[in-house]
Amino acid sequence: MRDEEKSAALLDWYDRHARDMPWRVGPADRRQGVLPDPYRVWLSEVMLQQTTVAAVRAYFLKFTALWPRVTDLAAAEDPDVMAAWAGLGYYARARNLLKCARAVTANHGGVFPRTREGLLTLPGIGPYTASAIASIAYDERATVVDGNVERVMARLFDIHTPLPTAKPELTERAEALTPASRPGDHAQAVMDLGATICTPRNPACGICPLREPCLARARGTQGELPRKLPKAVKPTRLGIAYVARRADGAWLLETRPDKGLLGGMLGWPGSDWNDDPQPNPPINADWTLLEAEARHTFTHFHLRLAIMTADVAVQDVPDRGQFVPASRFRPADLPTVMRKVYDLAAATLRPV
Repeated sequence: MRDEEKSAALLDWYDRHARDMPWRVGPADRRQGVLPDPYRVWLSEVMLQQTTVAAVRAYFLKFTALWPRVTDLAAAEDPDVMAAWAGLGYYARARNLLKCARAVTANHGGVFPRTREGLLTLPGIGPYTASAIASIAYDERATVVDGNVERVMARLFDIHTPLPTAKPELTERAEALTPASRPGDHAQAVMDLGATICTPRNPACGICPLREPCLARARGTQGELPRKLPKAVKPTRLGIAYVARRADGAWLLETRPDKGLLGGMLGWPGSDWNDDPQPNPPINADWTLLEAEARHTFTHFHLRLAIMTADVAVQDVPDRGQFVPASRFRPADLPTVMRKVYDLAAATLRPV
């Protein structure tokens, strides 16, 4: 089967089985002339990086309700955006989201550039996101390659070179399959195929629209692909988190530096995260060490946080951070690891 025939079979399948997503304009609507909103495409693609569709859906709906246009997001207060992002992880994405929205508003009149090359000039937009926006929003013939696409290509062409070494070859195969007509729908079709049929485990080859030309299915190797190089063992870092509550119910919190993990997010004052964290209490108090510790895994390491708690007087002044009144404190605004600390600490502090 020629590449053109593979693409046609995939688009025919997509026309009948496209997933319904709040950021997507489905094939039926596109035939009626409804065009994708580049802002919604961009927002969804940024949110979907390193995250599942199921996790993103509620966040996307919240963001688009609060900031329905890119100009609205550009005008938003940084803490409000960071709070809305809390729990979605990879917080540098939220900072870049604001930078990009403000660049689009200030430099492009609130309209995203229409080409991949133009999109690459925006802060926080790399090759993958630029290709996705150009393809899906503007129907530019740009090749979109995510984990789903890599898996489909590895199996379709029975490529045994392990990832990430195989990326150039898999991208070349995906590019050859991308049609000049409907490249955006084609990109979403390959991603949908990988997410629903050509899944990591137990692919449903019997109902796959590409089952006939799939070399891995013919050779019985689909369960082995894509191959991946062994992952390095993640190290474990240690840290200390300090949870202080004032007699009037206010909590001592600080905004983390813009650079680094959880940059710009609200959190508990604490020590550095390393092999031997040194005590660094933010306020003079009678601190108590909890028996339980908060554990969290980031991309490159595991984290174990010892938790120190203290009740402090209204007149006590912290060395760093600021007290947030109980009426304005929402645990949901904290990133996941900080929320884990709160859950463990809150029950141990005396009622206010």
